[in-house]
Amino acid sequence: MAKSLQDRVAVVTGASRGIGRAIALELARAGAHIVAVARTQGALEELDDEIKSAGSRATLVPVDLKDFPAIDRLGAAIHERWQRLDILVGNAGILGKLSPLGHIDPGTWDDVMAINVTANWRLIRALDPLLRLSDAGRAVFITSGASHRCFAYWGSYSTSKAALEALVKTYAAEVATTSIRTNLFSPGPTRTRMRAQAMPGEESSSLPPPEEVAAQAVELCNPAFTDNGAIYKYAPEGLLRFEGSVTARL
Repeated sequence: MAKSLQDRVAVVTGASRGIGRAIALELARAGAHIVAVARTQGALEELDDEIKSAGSRATLVPVDLKDFPAIDRLGAAIHERWQRLDILVGNAGILGKLSPLGHIDPGTWDDVMAINVTANWRLIRALDPLLRLSDAGRAVFITSGASHRCFAYWGSYSTSKAALEALVKTYAAEVATTSIRTNLFSPGPTRTRMRAQAMPGEESSSLPPPEEVAAQAVELCNPAFTDNGAIYKYAPEGLLRFEGSVTARL
């Protein structure tokens, strides 16, 4: 029996650990060829072994997403090999430092914006032409409830995720008449290294593991999933939509 994403080509950023790794594996189990993007070569090689064990294949791209020209080269390489891209998962993100806004080092602020916002814009810029060559291009970007709650001391992270949501909703409006569908996925509190960094005293055993969250994120990558410009949230009972599609005019 053919798998639901058999032979589809999927780029996953931040694929070496946490939610990104879990999404890459879930896509691989569904039959996709994974273009795994992360900074750590060793962790990518471990992921490659697991993808092979799942019966799929991977192309490893060890790169720092602050190297923006490398993102352009990635687009060119995908076009040369496959002439299309079916799935983009913009998962890579960093927390930065929890601090009063006036105390944040400018370099830390710039790093958070570079990874959480600008790198995703560069991915759209480089990969949109390839998504348009797919029969059902799907782009999913990982956001956070912090974009709306705006907790004290979370300024750089909250601002970056709010900007990401504006970016993706704008992109959704621009591709509304194409076969591309793009949405945001908010995993909520999850048992990851970033969560432990943000909440060091929290009892992590009560949180869902990345694998559980990833299964719902992958639903948005399916060609049969046709919503556009929405935010979806992980929920134990199933994927929860809490933001409408982009249909209103300015």
